[in-house]
Amino acid sequence: MEFYDALKQYVPRDAQEETDKAVMLDCLERYADAYDRSNLLFHATASAWITNESRDRVLMIYHNIYDSWAWTGGHADGERDLLKVALKEATEETGLVSVRPASDLLLSIETLTVNPHWKRGKFVPAHLHLNGTYLLIADDSEPLRIKADENSAVKWFLPDEAIKACSEPWMRPVYQRLNERMKTF
Repeated sequence: MEFYDALKQYVPRDAQEETDKAVMLDCLERYADAYDRSNLLFHATASAWITNESRDRVLMIYHNIYDSWAWTGGHADGERDLLKVALKEATEETGLVSVRPASDLLLSIETLTVNPHWKRGKFVPAHLHLNGTYLLIADDSEPLRIKADENSAVKWFLPDEAIKACSEPWMRPVYQRLNERMKTF
């Protein structure tokens, strides 16, 4: 399903999501390039909260740019179905083969700030990610591998440990919310 349609159907669960939904819909409606990172102000991204079948472990990568344990995810780069993006990024960044969505519905939405940084020798200015997060289920016995140009480790955590491992304080409440939602999603 196209992200715009999924977002229109999404029922916000708190004030943050209500505000983010309005901002995201406005951006997607006004800017044809909102799905492409050529838009230097904001663009659509997808993230995955990866859990095992029993939902007692979550998979994180050690993100090179953010220097933190983090979820998997990436830029839409023109793709309007963000579930496809979340699945693609999850397999690319972890080496997982058997990964599937728990649902085709969004688990959460976030408008995230990205600090200026260098990527592959090119300066990237500060901008916003209009992010859709999906819950993915994976086999926690599968071998994992890093994607050296993006991460330096891939590891399963107990849900509470994943939050503590994250060194980005502004992301901890996001991950806490995802841990809570995955239990009943």
